Amino acid sequence: MAHEELSVAQARRIALAAQGYADPRPGGATDMRHLRRVLRRLHLIQMDSVNVLQRAHFMPLYSRLGPYPVELLDRAAYRKPRELFEFWGHEASLITTDLQPLFRWRMARAADFAWGGMVRIVREQPELVSWVLDEVRGRGPITAAEIEHDTPRNKDHWGWNWSVVKQALEWLFFSGQVTAAERTTSFARRYDLPERVLPAAVLDAPTPAYPDAIRALVGLSARALGVAAERELRDYFRLPVEGFKQAVAELVEDKVLTPVTVRGWKQPAYLHHEAKLPRWVRAATLVSPFDPLIWERERTERLFDLNYRIEIYVPAAQRLYGYYVLPFLLGDRFVARVDLKADRKAGVLRIPAAWLEPGAAPDETAEALAVELHRLAGWLGLTAVEVPERGDFAGPLASALAGVP
Repeated sequence: MAHEELSVAQARRIALAAQGYADPRPGGATDMRHLRRVLRRLHLIQMDSVNVLQRAHFMPLYSRLGPYPVELLDRAAYRKPRELFEFWGHEASLITTDLQPLFRWRMARAADFAWGGMVRIVREQPELVSWVLDEVRGRGPITAAEIEHDTPRNKDHWGWNWSVVKQALEWLFFSGQVTAAERTTSFARRYDLPERVLPAAVLDAPTPAYPDAIRALVGLSARALGVAAERELRDYFRLPVEGFKQAVAELVEDKVLTPVTVRGWKQPAYLHHEAKLPRWVRAATLVSPFDPLIWERERTERLFDLNYRIEIYVPAAQRLYGYYVLPFLLGDRFVARVDLKADRKAGVLRIPAAWLEPGAAPDETAEALAVELHRLAGWLGLTAVEVPERGDFAGPLASALAGVP
């Protein structure tokens, strides 16, 4: 597939197809084959501790597969043979284990890429870091709190407390000396040695040279995005500047990437050689704020004409749309956005606000969104969907919700 110029509509469908939104949903029970199909497209899933609706890493699979057993993802990440491992990919992420060798440069050069307390603790208190590693080696899998509980109190002159133990663990995690064996019910990591967690075949795989690893990761970014500008190719795995442009140039020379122009974009773009241009996309799903489709907000605006920002950290009085807002994808366009909250105690999906996007058809959007909200509530184990409390789409959506059996 080769194009010198693409329309925004074509780029949008290419991006959606590359991200799996044009794939058919499972017709019956969802199993590991379906999970792997999505993971082969995305390569990684961002994690986040916010749980107002559902943990962030569960949502991208829901958006592409529909309701699925979350145990499948837990099994892939935390049960042998592991297919995912936790590391810093795009922020804190679950990454397919076959990519672990491609991130060893980040582990080996942790002092260049880690930040704050992690770097300070290994520089100022190396004895603490060594002691914490010994604790993991002897007692893992183990949480930071469990190590802190047994911290020698007679060594107060070293300043040992929970925060420094946690910083030491985070350094060991970033540098690849420990990894996440599992998560507790409160979402705390249990740390262990990589050789007790990751498959032997992964650990035994050779370490690529830095330029080769960067080139491979840029290629994977491009395949996952379909068509993208340089900034987005770097952002997908949060790659450094060093070696990036050389990797792009080599991928162009090898015809893995084709330079293209997207009408209306100021930035030059690159099309992956495996990218597909579907005639249409028939999605009807809510998309998480942490979904890789919309990670790069400027790209989201260029592709979908959607000005989207997560407002969790914005003071309540200054929020435009709400605390935890998910855009609704219908076909190949975002047509609405809803602020959602899972009230698990009451068994209710609450909708603090609902908004219609400019140009969207109100009746069609309300009907499709109402069906999707009931589907989401069922997946979350909630028994009811409350009517929206505010927003310019609250009335039409409330009427549509009343008509869903």
